[in-house]
Amino acid sequence: MTTLAALGFGYCVRHLVAREPTAFSRVVGTARTAERLADLPAGVLPFLFDGESLSTLLAEALAATDLIIASAPPDVQGDPILRCAGKVLEAGRLSQVVYLTTLGVYGDHGGGWVDETTPPRAGSPRLERRLGAEQEWFAFGQRRGIPVSVLRLAGIYGPGRNALDQLRAGQARRIDKPGQVFNRIHVEDIARTISAAVAKRFDGILNVTDDLPAPPGDPIAYAAGLLGLPAPAAIPFDEAARDMSPMALTFWAANKRVANHRLKDELGVSLAYPTYRDGLTALHGAGA
Repeated sequence: MTTLAALGFGYCVRHLVAREPTAFSRVVGTARTAERLADLPAGVLPFLFDGESLSTLLAEALAATDLIIASAPPDVQGDPILRCAGKVLEAGRLSQVVYLTTLGVYGDHGGGWVDETTPPRAGSPRLERRLGAEQEWFAFGQRRGIPVSVLRLAGIYGPGRNALDQLRAGQARRIDKPGQVFNRIHVEDIARTISAAVAKRFDGILNVTDDLPAPPGDPIAYAAGLLGLPAPAAIPFDEAARDMSPMALTFWAANKRVANHRLKDELGVSLAYPTYRDGLTALHGAGA
């Protein structure tokens, strides 16, 4: 049986473990704060990891780990997992790494199509650090002789994290930026992708996105229709941008359509929710 270590244990891994409760004989999870640690699911072995130091008990757990799913964001010094635990992992029994990162590394392509062969255009120090962390993990895999699956994720939605919830909470904003499109992926399809990458020991970069890049306001309008509500009034981007964080502005500055041919053709993943319409309709039907 396989021991999984999720560093850190977030939304995607939570869904993966819930949908495949017998896939792992032991699950190790980390969080940066005691509050988040207390929120880990029952059965997960909890460890604090702040990206600065590695406890003896966590080091022992990682030495006995077969699979790592890494999602901790890199800092100015690089990937915190490799910095703190690299030697432990190289000396242990680790046989595979899945690294969760972002499609944001492709940067702006004026709404044009990109795939895994497209050179990245990070455009910000934060995304440059993401690219650097990808290369750190690939170098680690080469030294260790194990596959590293770098999964570049689109905007994630799913239960408890979707346009329906935003509308119910009165927090939905339908921002209008002509020509802008975003890419999305349901958490169920992320879990399917991780399972397929592990089963096939995929080594390389993979875009994880659905089939329909779409304008940012479209899911909000569609969700409003499902709820029988009027769509929120469109807010011009220039107006909305006045109170956006620098990170959000970077996100909105990147306009691209991301292809998922490798996901479906090479890895053989069948998307449960090929478009946001499929995903939101299912969430609404389930009362989510």
